[in-house]
Amino acid sequence: MSKLPDDLRYAKTHEWAKLEADGLVRVGISDFAQEQLGDVVFIELPKPGRAVRAGESCAVIESVKAASDIYSPVSGAIAEVNSALSDAPESVNADSYANWLFTVQAAEPAAELAALLDAAGYLASTTAN
Repeated sequence: MSKLPDDLRYAKTHEWAKLEADGLVRVGISDFAQEQLGDVVFIELPKPGRAVRAGESCAVIESVKAASDIYSPVSGAIAEVNSALSDAPESVNADSYANWLFTVQAAEPAAELAALLDAAGYLASTTAN
């Protein structure tokens, strides 16, 4: 696995989450996930305003190999989506950490993020298989 930012929290389902200064939680997929998927060809993003629970499927990412559900790592409401990915879904392959998928206005972001894995824990979970 190439890069794994230390300032993010990670779900076992391969999403990353970052609490932003404005209180929103930015969500994307890990580099490991995009490597496993291969060339991304389509991303179905959630609608802003949609309520999500932590662990709930809320988006779909399709590659030349497969389609995979994307799960929200925190509970709350979808605040915004990265609409640039509609025209350029392959951007996720170029840099999965710069090309986030959506943001969530989480009810209790600190507690929910604390329940996710840190970089070392996530790395251990991806190499355990």
